[in-house]
Amino acid sequence: MGKNKMEKVNNIKKPEKKSEGKQKSTDLSQMKRLFGFEMSDVSSWEAFVRLLCRPTDPASLGIMRVLYGFLMVLDLLQERGLSSVDGRFGEATECRFPLLDFLKPLPVEWMCMVYVAMLCGAFGILFGCFYRLSCLVFVTGYWYIFLLDKTAWNNHSYLYGLVGTQLLFMDANRYWSLDGLRRPHIRNAQVPLWNYTLLRTQIFLVYFLAGLKKIDRDWITGHSMSFLSGHWVFDPFRLVLTDDQIDLIIVHLGGLTLDLTLGYLLFFDATRPYAFFFGGSFHLMNSQIFSIGMFPWTMLATMPLFCYVDWPRKLFCKFPNCFRKVLPLDTPIQSSEHCLYSKEQVKPERKTKGDSDSSVPVTHSKVSLHSRAQGYHKVAAMGMVVYILSQLFLPYSHFLTRGYNNWTNGLYGYSWDMMVHSWSTQHLRITYVSKDTGDQGYLNPEAFTVDKRWASHSDMVLQHAKCISERLVTYNLTNVALYFDIWKSLNNRFQQRMFDPRVDILTAEWHPFKPTPWLLPLLTGLSDWRAKLKEIEHELFNSTNHTDIVFVADFPGLYLENFVQEDFKNTSITVLKGSVIVELVDGKKNVTLKEGEKMQLPPGEFHNVHTISDVPSCYMYLFVNTSQEEWSQHFDELREKLDKENKTLDNYIAELEAANSTDEYTLQRYKDAAQYSKDSQSDRNQTTWQLFEKNTKAFWAKKFDKLRMSFILIRAAVQSIITGRPMNSIVDEALAAILEDSKEDTV
Repeated sequence: MGKNKMEKVNNIKKPEKKSEGKQKSTDLSQMKRLFGFEMSDVSSWEAFVRLLCRPTDPASLGIMRVLYGFLMVLDLLQERGLSSVDGRFGEATECRFPLLDFLKPLPVEWMCMVYVAMLCGAFGILFGCFYRLSCLVFVTGYWYIFLLDKTAWNNHSYLYGLVGTQLLFMDANRYWSLDGLRRPHIRNAQVPLWNYTLLRTQIFLVYFLAGLKKIDRDWITGHSMSFLSGHWVFDPFRLVLTDDQIDLIIVHLGGLTLDLTLGYLLFFDATRPYAFFFGGSFHLMNSQIFSIGMFPWTMLATMPLFCYVDWPRKLFCKFPNCFRKVLPLDTPIQSSEHCLYSKEQVKPERKTKGDSDSSVPVTHSKVSLHSRAQGYHKVAAMGMVVYILSQLFLPYSHFLTRGYNNWTNGLYGYSWDMMVHSWSTQHLRITYVSKDTGDQGYLNPEAFTVDKRWASHSDMVLQHAKCISERLVTYNLTNVALYFDIWKSLNNRFQQRMFDPRVDILTAEWHPFKPTPWLLPLLTGLSDWRAKLKEIEHELFNSTNHTDIVFVADFPGLYLENFVQEDFKNTSITVLKGSVIVELVDGKKNVTLKEGEKMQLPPGEFHNVHTISDVPSCYMYLFVNTSQEEWSQHFDELREKLDKENKTLDNYIAELEAANSTDEYTLQRYKDAAQYSKDSQSDRNQTTWQLFEKNTKAFWAKKFDKLRMSFILIRAAVQSIITGRPMNSIVDEALAAILEDSKEDTV
């Protein structure tokens, strides 16, 4: 808490205490200057409560409320999914992954009404209208939707809910609010210091804990966030650094340093300008690199909280008079019963006529001031302490919730381990076996859910298995076993199995407080191979653009079943470590491969790769899309021929259509290539401003579409509730009408 965090609007002159020594006085003033309080303010619980309830200007908190409400309105339309609520909750057979199994979504039209209630709550927060009720409505709906789907969890969504919950208990409607117009006694009323302290601590923990989580080998060595250097935001760094250096130095080491230090830089007056520059640049860059909704803008909105709390007043007083009608009313600051005052402030009548001080806040007749801590003040102080302790504990609570630990600790979204882990999924197979007949079959992994994030967490794998077993009943499959074969890579390691494919998940043991026995360990002993794998990729990708490489590691006694598509006529497998047997299923032939050996694999056939060594085997698939390679070679030759004949690709396509001598598939490939060439040439010919204008128009067009779709869904939900008609049919009619109108406008 810097000096600005402890400042008082009223500067009451206190009786001077006898000096206890020049050095001690200097120390106290130095501490006061740096931190805004003295040791005596935290020397006892009573003094600490008084410190937290110190009267403070509400201006900065009011601006924070306005910005949060505005950003949450936008977030509801986008990341929370109001514009796609029918797709998210409209399919009754879709498998879902709530935190608690009894949580179920309402019918889609009523889920839409939940969003409407949240939208009203967000607007209420924005305008400070029926503030407590608005906060309660918003956070209730928010946490309900948040807890409904663990696959959508992330740290910034968790942060939005935390801030909304904090605002529910704060007096953020004391400044620039409609409540202040309705209730004059709260207008411009002071707020307890803990309102600021709690928010500042929360934001500090977001930065600092994110930095602590990045003190990880994968992050420090640059394996967590690969290939970001190709983004245009890093163009200035590319003048002096290579792409690999940008990924390591700027992205990883720079991100680690920024997270660890930004909270401290925001804390002190002398370093705050640097924090605004580096923190602002960081969040603006993130807004361009990642699709993370309102998170960068929310973090930008929280930065002014660390400034002096009266900064909005100083800013607004410089505005022209024409803006005064919409700006906060410039009325005297009032006292609040939620704050603690000195005895002189509580009973100003004891002061003599000449002792009046104009800086003393106006005491409203309806407000009872307190100089001693009451129940509210003690509960508020205790609640703040408990909350902060919980925020310090939860990110490191995984030793308790061991059932949720997999290759990473816990469910993603409440540990502030942002961007530390990057996943890729290579293979996902779900096998069902009838226990009655022994019949076996395979399920489309997207049959009952399109999100694949569940496949990284054992608790969600179990939930998915139970959901599938319920859905299979409609197909007369009632007594089945389900086996999941899931292959993933964490931070550019080998692709490997995550769960034991021999375990029936429906009967598997799982407990939230015990380790999952069917989780296979991450092969961290092979992590040092990543540099070698990167070299191999660079060498092969430089030779052809039609190559795909997959690095696989498997456990002894297990095997990988794979199929080579017809287009990949040049496919090989090379053993990097250990020994394997390649079983050619159709050819009924087995080939043993040891370290350094390789073989070609026949296209259009299944094969199994059995690990026979005592240690995990490592091997590499090299896929060459010969069909695409032949097409590219043919297309290059065609372009050269057309250039010599002074013809364009459009002329050639017209000739093919006139002669009717080419199949539709090939003709469409020519058309796609011609369109791609035109678009690329158009982008090259445009200036930077034209590209910016084009992207800006596309951005706002997308936002408008989401807004329009949100209104269509809300109207359809209301009509469905009133008339009883299915909501999806009403939406289809509305979209068909819009499409028809657009056709008429085009004509």
